[in-house]
Amino acid sequence: MSAALIDGKAFAATLRAKVAGYAATFEQSAGRKAGLAVVLVGDDPASQVYVRSKGKATTECGMAGFEHKLPDDTAEDVLLVLIARLNADPAVDGILVQLPLPPHINEQKVIAAIDPDKDVDGFNVVNVGRLATGLHGFVPCTPLGCLMLLKDRLGDLSGLDVVVIGRSNIVGKPMAQLLLKESCTVTIAHSRTKDLPEVVRRADIVVAAVGRPEMVKGSWLKPGATVIDVGINRLPPVEGENRGRLVGDVDFASAAEVAGAITPVPGGVGPMTIAVLLRNTLVAAHRNARVALAKDAL
Repeated sequence: MSAALIDGKAFAATLRAKVAGYAATFEQSAGRKAGLAVVLVGDDPASQVYVRSKGKATTECGMAGFEHKLPDDTAEDVLLVLIARLNADPAVDGILVQLPLPPHINEQKVIAAIDPDKDVDGFNVVNVGRLATGLHGFVPCTPLGCLMLLKDRLGDLSGLDVVVIGRSNIVGKPMAQLLLKESCTVTIAHSRTKDLPEVVRRADIVVAAVGRPEMVKGSWLKPGATVIDVGINRLPPVEGENRGRLVGDVDFASAAEVAGAITPVPGGVGPMTIAVLLRNTLVAAHRNARVALAKDAL
């Protein structure tokens, strides 16, 4: 392997420590803790794990966590009433509704109901518009975490050629907007892009977020490229395994022979998502309480 590993786990631990320090200072200034409310509807096992992880991380950073667990048959109107109450609660700075929601609930309607200034997931259309037009707002946690890793590794990104593989509202589109803001030349590619390997091969930076295990091969990469693998996929177990291996959207073994730097899966982008969620919540707390936070502190 010639590529350097981009250690998202270590970077996330450092970010969480910084958040904890600023959270303590905020509590002294505001007379209360920064607060994150997490809403879970239903009993999806993966969602339950995510919610527990977020709750634990929130309290470990010295912030207040408010969990609201609702049954799977909760009516949409009941959920909207809860969100309205959280919007009005001065102890709550950030609101996160765990997705996916049960099929009888309109996800876009629920996301739109969250106060944009408490939308620490960055999914509300107001924050989407703020990002697209260069205004201050909340950015989805995973792409912001990717950008942090890139800037830590490469420094100034201006002028670099980037290919983002994937066009989702959660990762692909906001990732492209963030990189445009950094003065990169950005191409959004996807599974239907013609001659995708050739498109990827010209990129200084590749961000893979397409949801297909080991899709991006080392032969697709420009030598020395920086690769951010957002994907997390579990392969079917082979003989002797209880569970299949976790892999990304990039064929790590072949890519590591060509790339200059690459994120592993697991231990790359994944740990950054919760760390950035905590960061966004703390930023929201400072804004909501009108307590100054040093520019670029987080």
